[in-house]
Amino acid sequence: MTFTVQATERETRARCGRLETRHGVIETPVFMPVGTAGTVKTLTPDELQMLGVEIILGNAYHLYLRPGHKLIAEMGGLHRFISWDRPILTDSGGYQVFSLAELCKVTDEGAAFQSHLDGSFHFFSPESVIEIQEALGADIIMALDECLPYPSSPEATRAALDRTLQWARRCRQSRTRPDQILFGIIQGGFYPELRQEATLRMIEIGFEGYALGGLSVGETQPMMLEVVDQVVPLLPEDRPRYLMGVGMPEDLLECVIRGMDMFDCVIPTRHARTGWLFTSFGRVVIKNAQYAKDETPLDAACGCYTCRRFSRAYLRHLFMAQEILGLRLNTIHNLHYYLRLMEQIRLAIREGRLMEFRNEFYRMRSEIERAHP
Repeated sequence: MTFTVQATERETRARCGRLETRHGVIETPVFMPVGTAGTVKTLTPDELQMLGVEIILGNAYHLYLRPGHKLIAEMGGLHRFISWDRPILTDSGGYQVFSLAELCKVTDEGAAFQSHLDGSFHFFSPESVIEIQEALGADIIMALDECLPYPSSPEATRAALDRTLQWARRCRQSRTRPDQILFGIIQGGFYPELRQEATLRMIEIGFEGYALGGLSVGETQPMMLEVVDQVVPLLPEDRPRYLMGVGMPEDLLECVIRGMDMFDCVIPTRHARTGWLFTSFGRVVIKNAQYAKDETPLDAACGCYTCRRFSRAYLRHLFMAQEILGLRLNTIHNLHYYLRLMEQIRLAIREGRLMEFRNEFYRMRSEIERAHP
């Protein structure tokens, strides 16, 4: 791995970087579409490449349960299995173990859980999670962590912090593939002293990158930003910083300003399938009756395939008729919006005008909200 910071902002902690992996280069700040089970829902790999996606995210928990990491390894690894020749990041599956499993028992040895698919019993240890991700062959892999819900007591948060650090050491010791980039995940909940301790102790262990976990669990945006503000100044400048599971466009912008480099979230793809579309002037809920005869494009300022070819009326018709094409067109648009937003943010950082961009970003939304409350 080579990570190079190429531009920084004087007024903020924002930065542009270049992360080199064995399957290609990633320009940061970057948004990573979520392909949980080896697919970004409704889109083909070629469509993702045409949108400009540089890296996608897969999930070790889901791929372990179905079709199985050993089968994927026999098929030549995850890249070949899903026909994707650009970088892949796999999450360790820790969050899914704690959020999806029917039953879950955590000890210092690992997490025993019952599959949400068929009720079968399984066990994840730090060593097995690394083994799974090495078999998948992702470019970036994650250490196993214990993710708590919000709110959690200081005592529970302390226990999860210590366990996550112990697991991180075991993950680092058990890895065998030097061609993969291993990230440690910083926990500590919403207790500043615990977040600080977790960050410093994780840095002592030593990883190629650092992820901020335990967010997007029900907290408010100000709470999330406070945690980012606490952690970023402690992180090494020469390592990529990954904010897991975040988020809305406003979240991405605010966290880039605070120094984060990498983001993933299901929001753009999941919202596309529920008819919530992101535009330069705010959201559009395409099922609303006001669009039934609207011949204009979804967003006149957008150059995506959906906006170039189809009207709001047609998109509404597809959604109301539950046509698969509607889900595909919505997903193309939402991902284009997110990728274009990150491109604009990178350009603003390089030109030293990120705060101007931020002001314009919010101004456009407030004007529309005043006009259409």
